[in-house]
Amino acid sequence: MIIHNVNSENSSLPVVASAIKIPTQFVDWGLTDYQQAWDRQEDLLNKTVAIKTNNRNNGTNLPTPNFLIFNEHPHVYTLGKSGHQENLLLDEEGLKDKQATYYKINRGGDITYHGPGQIVGYPILDLDNFFTDIHLYLRTLEEAVILTLKDYGIASGRYPGYTGVWLDADNHKARKICAMGVRCSRWVTMHGFAFNVNVDLDYFKNIVPCGIDDKAVTSLEKELGYKLDIKEVKGKLKNYIADLFKMELI
Repeated sequence: MIIHNVNSENSSLPVVASAIKIPTQFVDWGLTDYQQAWDRQEDLLNKTVAIKTNNRNNGTNLPTPNFLIFNEHPHVYTLGKSGHQENLLLDEEGLKDKQATYYKINRGGDITYHGPGQIVGYPILDLDNFFTDIHLYLRTLEEAVILTLKDYGIASGRYPGYTGVWLDADNHKARKICAMGVRCSRWVTMHGFAFNVNVDLDYFKNIVPCGIDDKAVTSLEKELGYKLDIKEVKGKLKNYIADLFKMELI
């Protein structure tokens, strides 16, 4: 296995190189209810873990599937298992007024918001097919977003001590454009990232995003001053993820 560096303007990311590309099913679920998407993720993860368990117990070598899933959600707030409920600044009546739902979920991280105009990515990957390093996994997803933003003339990077993708991370104007929170079971991943493209940023005012109370949240639309073709952004992001992970999208 060979490690090489993928360089952006502000990072040097080690990525596993392979002459063989890993078959990965790409699916865009479109606008999907959060609970439905969560259930579908759990089902895919459990089926993959079952294959791995069967292989280990019976000495078989059945291949495990990999999925790269994009979707958008109706207005919803989700709280990770390490989060604090007080970071949701709305009560039940406030949620109804905002036509939003709220879920405590089994990913890492604190609270975040999902809504229309935001690309929510759910890679359901068996990292045994790629590389068994969760930090490298997160940094690789971040790199795909960084490269996508670069295509739109926006310089971005990482904020020390935090996951996700940030603009002006080296000064007091730091603002997050992509949040991340994942779960991994027997090296099979679920949940993923939320990339703000045309999303309504006012909804972030109802939470302490990711538990960080002194940093702003932004979107591609806000930074550029116009609404983006989200299908175009999805296409760029999808291709960068496939390239960095050495996926063959099917």
